[in-house]
Amino acid sequence: MRLYTLVLSILLFSCKDALDTVTSDPYTEIQKALSINPSALENYSAQGKPTYVNKDNTGANAITDKAATLGRVLFYDKNLSTNNTIACASCHKQEFAFGDTAISSLGVENGRTERHSMRLINTRYANEAKFFWNERAASLETQTTMPIVDHLEMGFSGQTGRGTITSLITKLNGIGYYKELFTLAYGDATITEARMQTALAQFIRSIQSFDSKYDTGRAQVGNDGAPFPNFTAQENAGKNLFLAPPIFNAASERIGGGFGCQGCHQAPEFDIDPNSRNNGFIGVIGSNQNDLNNTRSPSLRDILNAAGVANTPFMHTAASATIRQVLNHYNTIAANPRNTNLDARLKPNNIGQNLQMTPDEINSMVAFLRTLTGKDVYTNKKWGNPFL
Repeated sequence: MRLYTLVLSILLFSCKDALDTVTSDPYTEIQKALSINPSALENYSAQGKPTYVNKDNTGANAITDKAATLGRVLFYDKNLSTNNTIACASCHKQEFAFGDTAISSLGVENGRTERHSMRLINTRYANEAKFFWNERAASLETQTTMPIVDHLEMGFSGQTGRGTITSLITKLNGIGYYKELFTLAYGDATITEARMQTALAQFIRSIQSFDSKYDTGRAQVGNDGAPFPNFTAQENAGKNLFLAPPIFNAASERIGGGFGCQGCHQAPEFDIDPNSRNNGFIGVIGSNQNDLNNTRSPSLRDILNAAGVANTPFMHTAASATIRQVLNHYNTIAANPRNTNLDARLKPNNIGQNLQMTPDEINSMVAFLRTLTGKDVYTNKKWGNPFL
């Protein structure tokens, strides 16, 4: 009897060990540190888009729920800075359409970004695949780790005794949830810069906004030029001004047509034409020098919040605080001999344009731009902070 009991105990103990091995959770660190359920990931890969949106710069880096989840954590994690104070989300805030209200964003040890932080709405849906205002990153993947190794921003520059991207990888290897997240996304726990870039780019490309009043109207008609039935007369008038090219006299004064915004900011994605040149802003934050090579722009979607207030200042220097100031800039482009890179569309007859906007036209344009604002992107937890 004693022998039987002993054998039974051994068998039961062995079975329990085997069961524990089978049912043990491989993602305990994720669930302890993050508001993420690895068994029920958010939908990043199959969100869908309007049928009239055709541009897509995803390339070979197709979005998966697992890698985008890793990208979300990397995006919000302050461990990616040398002193654990700055994350990507510090400069690209969900409540401001993933931009920043500061003129230049705060980096590690009171460093400041050299240019105003660009909004990240709908970066996937654009012909322009290069990133940063001056397009110095050939792709979004390349861009994602450049702020991390910037001395002023996140600090892993290798300068003045600071670590490099290799130091960061060593740091992340010591954090339990990253071993689990990289395994979840890639099948093993190996952390590399290329894998970080892939995941961050997937998360950023997943941030989309297609639930605006504009989208409701565009879905009801066959093209952008038709009147939108859900628009007011003022909003439709603003849309026409946006789409129609201006007609100029020999002095480059508008005598008919619209404002020609469509020439550079192409509906329905409202992305920047990759062939655009400088738009007349050539300043440098905190300096009297010239910066002529800023030719990129974020999408015009969600430039304003639901109340019609600018989510962030405009341009690479944050020189314009309101959309009306932006329109005033384009209304009269002053000839500036220092700007050798001004877009030809802004200087017909080789003279800076004078659009001669009327107050009613400006009001109509503002009303139309307000229709490009969505709702979901500001509050959806899939794009929110996973550490909360």
